[in-house]
Amino acid sequence: MTFADSLVKNKAILKKKLLIAKIPDTVDEYVKKNIKSSIFLGLASAFFLFFLLSKSGPNIITPLLIGGILGIFWFKVSMKKVDVKINRQAKKIDKEVLFAGRFLLIKLNSGKPLINALEEASEGFGEATEYFKEIMRELELGTPLETALERATEYCPSKHLKKILFQITNALKIGVDVTNFLEAILEEISDEQLTEIMKYGKKLSSLTMFYMLGAIIVPSLGMTLFVVVASLI
Repeated sequence: MTFADSLVKNKAILKKKLLIAKIPDTVDEYVKKNIKSSIFLGLASAFFLFFLLSKSGPNIITPLLIGGILGIFWFKVSMKKVDVKINRQAKKIDKEVLFAGRFLLIKLNSGKPLINALEEASEGFGEATEYFKEIMRELELGTPLETALERATEYCPSKHLKKILFQITNALKIGVDVTNFLEAILEEISDEQLTEIMKYGKKLSSLTMFYMLGAIIVPSLGMTLFVVVASLI
């Protein structure tokens, strides 16, 4: 058991997250990098605080304690960088997932085989097309289409693109027309995104109201009350 193992609760989950985020490090390398940066930050903070507080008398315990706390805090934050990267990639894919899915649907409805449709989808630009490119690379290496789709589904950060790839894989396994499954899931994703937009609109209106209260109404009333009280005094 390595030192990195004692700091990571589930090594398998972190390994999968690194693959999804496309971070080339192993789990041990990723943990060691974060440990080094945390130690450096902790020591730099302790060194700075030591000279800052040395005017009031030499005291090494307080700077070391604060530096240690900052180092631990930074380690916990830096370990979350992989989650931040996954969420960022998922948002980028979700912006164009409907376009990519409808492109596939149009190609399939025009009578093209699934492999050809995936190949044409991989020739575009954007985050979503990168996963179609990976599928095509797997196929070029001799991987069966179903296996390539399953791998792409497992290591895709976007839940919407996961659904599309999962439904295509299911349709291939069952042996039914892919277009019906794809059309249904695209309609479902479209409804989900519309619901998310409506929820965001409601949150935005609430934030606008709080902003008006905090930045406009409260200062105006406060100034009025101040003038009234000042005049009475």
